[in-house]
Amino acid sequence: MSRNFGKVLLSLAIPALLVAVSLVAPANADQAVRLQYRTSAPGATTAQAEPWLQLFNDGTTTIPLNQVKIRYYLTGGETYRFACSWAVVGCSTVTGQFVRQAGGDQYLEVGFTSGSLAPGRTTGDMQLRFYRSDWQTFTQSDDYSYGPQTAYSNWDKVTVYVNGTLSWGKPNGSDPDPTVTPTVPPGPGGELFDDFTYTGSNDPRLAQRGWTVRSSSGGPGVPGATWSPGAISFPGGLLTLDSSTNGTPSGTVQTELSTTNRKFHEGTYAARVRFSDAPTSGPDGEHVVQTFFTITPLRFNLDPDYGELDFEYLPNGGWGEPAHILYATSWETYQGEPWQAVNTHTEERASFAGWHDLVIQVSGGRMKYYVDGRLFADHGDIYYPETPMWIMFNQWFIDLQGETGTRTYRQQVDYVFHSKNEVLSPAEVQSRVGSLRSSGTAFKDTVPNV
Repeated sequence: MSRNFGKVLLSLAIPALLVAVSLVAPANADQAVRLQYRTSAPGATTAQAEPWLQLFNDGTTTIPLNQVKIRYYLTGGETYRFACSWAVVGCSTVTGQFVRQAGGDQYLEVGFTSGSLAPGRTTGDMQLRFYRSDWQTFTQSDDYSYGPQTAYSNWDKVTVYVNGTLSWGKPNGSDPDPTVTPTVPPGPGGELFDDFTYTGSNDPRLAQRGWTVRSSSGGPGVPGATWSPGAISFPGGLLTLDSSTNGTPSGTVQTELSTTNRKFHEGTYAARVRFSDAPTSGPDGEHVVQTFFTITPLRFNLDPDYGELDFEYLPNGGWGEPAHILYATSWETYQGEPWQAVNTHTEERASFAGWHDLVIQVSGGRMKYYVDGRLFADHGDIYYPETPMWIMFNQWFIDLQGETGTRTYRQQVDYVFHSKNEVLSPAEVQSRVGSLRSSGTAFKDTVPNV
């Protein structure tokens, strides 16, 4: 090849090269990012797509990861669920949501709640996955961002935005300019507070203020047991659940108080709850469950829109546990027969008898459970609730031990609080509740119905 002919080829190639580079070059060279991709599920059809990503900072300034959004583009409008299997930066900091595009397609937007990426560093592996909410297989080979490679390489079919600016990759479909999606819900949306100053379970203000005292039969608990409004009282402004049994289903009484409206989703939930290890009367030993939780009804087996966030205390064990244990459990769904549970839980095997301040934060794809100001559990991924829930307290029996004599177990609640679309620390909850009480507020509900 002559020198002149080579120069002609080079002169023709440079503009094309510049165009290609411009598609992946960051708007700010100080924040030069680069993304690599591989998959651990390379089949054209799959039950679960598994895009693994790692992000590099090739620039000269540190990038706060909460300013980063990564977009993986899909074909079609199926409903998917996102999960993080493992990540060097910690799955607890990784969020994922599916965003619809004009024309019927969508993208998975991956974000971060915290952390930073220093110059010359990488996030390391982020082993992500997603699957259809109905658990069916699907075709991934027609997804724009999919590639069959099982070794990491630079991949510009997945885009990266830094602080709202395209910094890597070639977008696909509509809305190539990012709509920066917050990782926390937008602003406060109302409060629920109740100090439980009622005269009894037949106080008409309970229904007026959106509470249902359960009397209907059914689970959870012992088949044939009664759910009795008469076993719920409010001495001294304390919601008091007295559940009892004489060892027979017909002699078993369980208790439950629930919000009537299912309107609670993201935000902060809190209650001051008194658990007990021993019955107020009669012999001990029953497998009783004392609770504070939120829940969405299960419409059918493995309903993907089901959700449940539980604090459950078992003073005498149960479910194979020999002694007292406190669970924080987050549910994706379940099936009754044959039993199949899709949940994750954190537990501590210790006595929690006495008063405890319980807080659940639901925001940005994570659910954080606090006990007395201490982080007890951090869940997320597929277990994040998709739909509004009820708030409930109940006390029920897993099974019966056949002891003689009636025994009664007591759970009490000092107050319940919820702030919609607002993440409050346990200390902030205490301050907010203290202010409400100082102002003489016994009840407040400004959370809109949905």
